[in-house]
Amino acid sequence: MSSPIMPTTNPFHRHDDTWHEDGDHPHEECGVFGIIGDGEAATHTVLGLHALQHRGQEAAGIVTYDGSQFHSHRGLGHVAENFNDDVTARLKGGIAIGHNRYATTGGTILRNVQPLFAEYEFGGFAVAHNGNLTNALTLRRDLQKRGCLFQSTSDTEIVTHLIALSTATTIEDRLIDAMRQIEGAYSFVCLTNGALIGARDPLGLRPLVMGKLAGAHILCSETCALDIIGAEFVRNIDPGEIVILTKDGVRSLKPFPKQSQRFCIFEYIYFARPDSVVEDRSVYEVRKLIGAELAREAPVDCDVVVPVPDSGVPAALGFASQIGKPFEYGIIRNHYVGRTFIQPTDRTRHLGVKRKHNPNRAMIEGKRIVLVDDSIVRGTTSMKIVDMMREAGATEVHMRISSPPTAHPCFFGIDTPSYDGLLAARYNVAEMAQKLGVDSLAFISMDGLYRAVGEAKRNQDRPQYCDACFSGDYPLPLTDKKAGSNPKQLSLLSEERG
Repeated sequence: MSSPIMPTTNPFHRHDDTWHEDGDHPHEECGVFGIIGDGEAATHTVLGLHALQHRGQEAAGIVTYDGSQFHSHRGLGHVAENFNDDVTARLKGGIAIGHNRYATTGGTILRNVQPLFAEYEFGGFAVAHNGNLTNALTLRRDLQKRGCLFQSTSDTEIVTHLIALSTATTIEDRLIDAMRQIEGAYSFVCLTNGALIGARDPLGLRPLVMGKLAGAHILCSETCALDIIGAEFVRNIDPGEIVILTKDGVRSLKPFPKQSQRFCIFEYIYFARPDSVVEDRSVYEVRKLIGAELAREAPVDCDVVVPVPDSGVPAALGFASQIGKPFEYGIIRNHYVGRTFIQPTDRTRHLGVKRKHNPNRAMIEGKRIVLVDDSIVRGTTSMKIVDMMREAGATEVHMRISSPPTAHPCFFGIDTPSYDGLLAARYNVAEMAQKLGVDSLAFISMDGLYRAVGEAKRNQDRPQYCDACFSGDYPLPLTDKKAGSNPKQLSLLSEERG
């Protein structure tokens, strides 16, 4: 996958030729989708990627196979910007895989857009990856010494070289060879001559599910991608499992010793779409439970509960219900902001948040409000929203956060800043409240979060989830980081367009 934009001193970060508001949320990971045995494979993949757009907005790509030839289309930007009817019609075949990209390793350039494709002696192979490899730089340097030539700065390309160098005779065994050498978080969806293959890392950090539609089999990141095409959920792909889907049916391989799963708990808090079912739990219901638990831990005497849209809405509903106060949309989000090609000036830079959020003054003026949001990363947007609420006439502004403080970077496929860019890594809660300008600030506790997702409490010796962004307890080796390398960027390649 791809490398995060490095922290700067302001909330605007350069991407290609565009400017984006970074805000107070970690950036999404990536979304993958694959289908086999379907007469409209490309069309259904486009729709699936539309449903997974929230997982990556920088680029999208699809590869199909028609029985004799592979077809591919990749582009920078959203799915709708790249896949119209004419493009989709040219992607022929009954097998397809697609990818929405948010860069966590390698820059946003066309050569990094997935699915990546390679021609081997046994035929073509395409791969789409959600996650991040924590020994990518180490492996890349070794592969380069062995003569491998890299065409991208994506860690996913390492997998294609490891497959090429394997002496195994079948594609699944070659993939197993590659998986034995890589470290990190990954869900792969792969396409070969006549087969769709899915694979998940042994700890199951990133999600991957299987579905079916008439005679077609589907692999995708979230169940919302099944819903959009009317497909039926079958099951989750297990941690460490490889599934091979062909016209003859489904085969499952489990070549790795079973380990206790460490699924990313932030999927429940923020990343997954609220209408998805993740690891057999409704994301929407979990977020409401998180809000209710937060209210029990940190109630506040207020007149109205206001979500920071959109990700704070379910938690705010749970919070309001628990304390018996009205829930109101005190902030209205503009969903049509999109990307701007206008470079901000010093005079207009501060207007960035107002492009996206506007106070609903009738619900704010003269009231004591509590803002409910899912996380605080840098704190830049939170400060501006608090100021906005004051300007709209709120007499008190309290803030409640439905995750513990984000005090550690993620190296497993989520773009979070380094320590010096994380507000919680530099200040305690009281100091953060002062910087944000709120009357009070509280985060859900770690045990409270675990209770909301169905656990009695967090197991301190072996946590049931990956919560490293809160605890610093990384479940996998950080090989590249320990080697003194920057794990977020694979090369000095600086071109903006491929």
